[in-house]
Amino acid sequence: MRTATEHPMPLYYAIAAAVLASGALVWATSGELVAAASFLGGVGILIAAGAVFARTQPTGLRDELASPDWSVTVAAIERPGEAVAIVDRANRLVCANATYVDWFGASNAPPNLPLDRSALEALARAAREAWRDGTGDAGSINRADGSRRWSACAQRAGRGEDYLVWRFEGHAQEDFIADLGRALTGPLGPLLSRSGIEAALVAHDGLVRAAAPGFAVRAAGDSAATLAGQDFASLLRADERDRIFFAREGRRGSPQSLVHVPLGEPEAERAPDADAGPSLMLLIDAGVGLGGAGESTGSAATPQLEALLGALPLGLAMTDRDGRFLFANTPFRRAAGIEDKPLPQFPSDIVVREDKATVVDAVRRFGKGPANSTDMAVRLLGAPDDPVSLGVAGVRGLGEAAVLLSLVDSTEETRLKRQVAQATKMQAVGQLAGGVAHDFNNVLTAVIGTCDLMLLRHTPGDSDYDDIQQIRANSNRAAALTRQLLAFSRQQTLRPEVLQLPDVVSEVSLLLKRLLGEKIELKVYHDRELGPVRADPQQLEQVIVNLAVNARDAIQSRGDGSGKLSLATRRVTARDVRKMGSEIIPEGDYTALVVQDSGGGIPPEHLGKIFEPFFTTKQQGRSGPQSMTMGGTGLGLSTVYGIVKQSGGFIFADNVPATANARAGARFSVYLPVHQGEMPARKPKAEAKPAATWSGGGRVLLVEDEDMVRAVAERALVRSGYTVTACADGEEGLVAVANGGEFDVVVSDVVMPGMDGPAMARAIRKARPTLPILFMSGYAEEQLRNDIDIADMHFIAKPFSVQQISDKVASVLGATRGT
Repeated sequence: MRTATEHPMPLYYAIAAAVLASGALVWATSGELVAAASFLGGVGILIAAGAVFARTQPTGLRDELASPDWSVTVAAIERPGEAVAIVDRANRLVCANATYVDWFGASNAPPNLPLDRSALEALARAAREAWRDGTGDAGSINRADGSRRWSACAQRAGRGEDYLVWRFEGHAQEDFIADLGRALTGPLGPLLSRSGIEAALVAHDGLVRAAAPGFAVRAAGDSAATLAGQDFASLLRADERDRIFFAREGRRGSPQSLVHVPLGEPEAERAPDADAGPSLMLLIDAGVGLGGAGESTGSAATPQLEALLGALPLGLAMTDRDGRFLFANTPFRRAAGIEDKPLPQFPSDIVVREDKATVVDAVRRFGKGPANSTDMAVRLLGAPDDPVSLGVAGVRGLGEAAVLLSLVDSTEETRLKRQVAQATKMQAVGQLAGGVAHDFNNVLTAVIGTCDLMLLRHTPGDSDYDDIQQIRANSNRAAALTRQLLAFSRQQTLRPEVLQLPDVVSEVSLLLKRLLGEKIELKVYHDRELGPVRADPQQLEQVIVNLAVNARDAIQSRGDGSGKLSLATRRVTARDVRKMGSEIIPEGDYTALVVQDSGGGIPPEHLGKIFEPFFTTKQQGRSGPQSMTMGGTGLGLSTVYGIVKQSGGFIFADNVPATANARAGARFSVYLPVHQGEMPARKPKAEAKPAATWSGGGRVLLVEDEDMVRAVAERALVRSGYTVTACADGEEGLVAVANGGEFDVVVSDVVMPGMDGPAMARAIRKARPTLPILFMSGYAEEQLRNDIDIADMHFIAKPFSVQQISDKVASVLGATRGT
């Protein structure tokens, strides 16, 4: 761009033309030539004076007023190791030296530089102070990636103080690392080597930047070898015990302790994407300095410590700072389920996958942090469903050992917990089964009673007769199923007698021979001097039959279907019980029934479940190996269990291994307590007597909340000649008596909404003390008699037929009237 000082002539011509034009305008306006001449003379004098003044000014001042020349300023501020920048009031970069451009770029003006947030705030504060006070100090500032650090200050300058001069001085971090590298290759390296320490400076990418001569000798065999640029890890190797050696020396050399000294920013202060910086790697020979003392102490103390931990009954183990197992005593191995296996490398190898990270983190924290301790719940690989408590404690002063682990052998505790849980579950299922059986018995009572009433109107040969019989037969099968549920829940009606167990076995033996078939040999053995037991003989027969049928199914599923089944009665004294050491059977005298087969035994995974209801290993209606059921319904052994427990006994199942003379099989042992008292004479079986009849009729108060059951019972009793007053609940029945009703017998359900049967009976007895009461229920008679303390109380179990309810009422009235 050309200025007026360089080319004045065009400017003068323009000024002269303008003056002449102005004079002509004055003459034309005023009409006087003198006025125009005076105007032109005055303007000429002014122009001449301005020209004289301009020529008398210095040339540098004229250039500065025309346009500043920053090249002189750049030359003045150029200095190595210091960045200088000048900005105007609009914060525009007007001048900067080469160092500033190299560090921050030519497009960035302070304080808007690529620095971290705190540095930007410090620069902005320094700028405000400089514009206000003349100077501002930003202190120490960092690059955004943390790789560089400077100290910065600003100063106001210029003729009108319209500029800020920024100065940045770099810190000597790079110089320190470079000086360290020169020291390692110089006098410092040999000094460390004489102390058994080899050193190398390694960049963040794992490449060697500088190495001491001693390090070069051991790593490459030449003290003058340059290792710069080589991979540091490739110069070393580790053995199976994770000891570090120089790769060139192998196991011939001494093991090394590696000390890693980071030289960059701490991880907590470093930007997430910044490099870690170089590191000083020190390799120390074993036995040198404090590290060697620690190793020596550890190697001497560890055998004694292991001997001590091995003698303790607690499960204890030790790991080093890296979390590797050093030792584990026998209780720890047993609790971890690795008693017969090699000790794994890490504690995380004994827990499930979901708990591995937690265990690794805890061991490392306590191995490198303060000597604290904690407990955590983990799941072992051998028992993933049962959490155990793992203790973790940091220890110091024991050589390599840094973490002490404790694990309690909870096998027995777990077994007891499972037994309690199983007992609780069985109790809950038993209560549910009893309630279901009671309600189902009401339905079956109505179905069976209706079938009986329909059969009275049909004769054999009618088109509907066979269908009704089929309905009744299936209803009776359902009634048998409910009796099994009641037996399992120990709520069935038992009629116990004092008897000898061999007598029951003898009576059922003929039936068993037909059930077992010709290929299965039945053997019966009896001890002498067996004590009597108190039980229901019919229910004991069901126990024996169910066990025998299960044994038959197991034998028939193997080979040619031939085998042996033995029934034995044993005398078990209190001394024998003490020798057994059982925690379940109380000490006393028992008579045992042992049922053993040669069917191969029960799978171990099923032994804990065989007495559960509806557990079966065979299909419906088919035989299977040790099916634990009767008919595949899953109620066979649960029924056996309920009968035995309701009789006050105990039952156990186990497997018998094969011998030279016998095949393997299952064994069920039933223990019944010996009855203390006189043995009553066994009454011979008398011929069945006809049910007591009552031909005189009678007035019956029938109380039943189920409509169908009440309708069936009412029709059955009316058909037998009774006058029946039917009521739907206890309150209605009590009102019928209170209103003056005369009744010969009360037939009532036990469980009813509102006032139940026993409460109603007690209220009626206050007005009619001699009135007989007949209760109908699906629950056990013995349980009801224990719960209901009412004299002259009778009982009939549901479901019942039309004939059974009529005969029962007749027998009650006959007994009351003495007929």
